[in-house]
Amino acid sequence: MRNASLHLGLLLLSAVLLWPSYTSARATIDYPIVQLRSLDKITARTQVFEAEVGKTIKFGSVFIKVQACRKAPELEQPESAAFLQIWETPPAEEDAEAKPEWIFSGWMFASSPGLSAMDHPIYDVWVLDCLERKDEQSASEEAETGEIKEGEGVVEDTEVPEASELEE
Repeated sequence: MRNASLHLGLLLLSAVLLWPSYTSARATIDYPIVQLRSLDKITARTQVFEAEVGKTIKFGSVFIKVQACRKAPELEQPESAAFLQIWETPPAEEDAEAKPEWIFSGWMFASSPGLSAMDHPIYDVWVLDCLERKDEQSASEEAETGEIKEGEGVVEDTEVPEASELEE
C-alpha cells in the first residue's frame, strides 16, 4: 500500500511540475513579410531577401514560396518562424523537359536553423526575421545585400512552376 501511495505521489508531483509546459503555449503574431538569407555553397554567394507572405522568391534554380511568417510578442522570448515551400527545377537533359522537385516544406525557425533545415547539396536557406510592411519610399531606398543575378528575387506567379507539376 505504501508503494502505491508513493507512486501516486510521484505521479501527481510530475503532473504538477509538467503542467506549466502544457498550458504555456506561446501566442504568436502573423507578419506580412519574411526576411530570408540564402547561400550558394559552390560560389559562396549569399543573398538576403524580403518577401511578402504568398509570394515566391527565386535564388539560382530554387523557388521559395512563403506561406506564413509568425513572431512571438515583444515581451516573450524572441522567436521568428516561417512556413516555406521550396522546390527546384534542375537542368533538363537533352530532349527532356525539366521537372520541378520538392526540396523542403515546413516551418523554419530563426533561433534554431538546424531544427528544421533544408537539405540540399548546393543551396541553403535560413529565416532571419518576420517584418512589418514598410512604406513604398523606404522600401525602394533600402538595398538588398549580396549580388542579385538577373531573374532572381521575387518572381511573378506566371514565372513559377505550378505545384501540380511537382513530383511527390
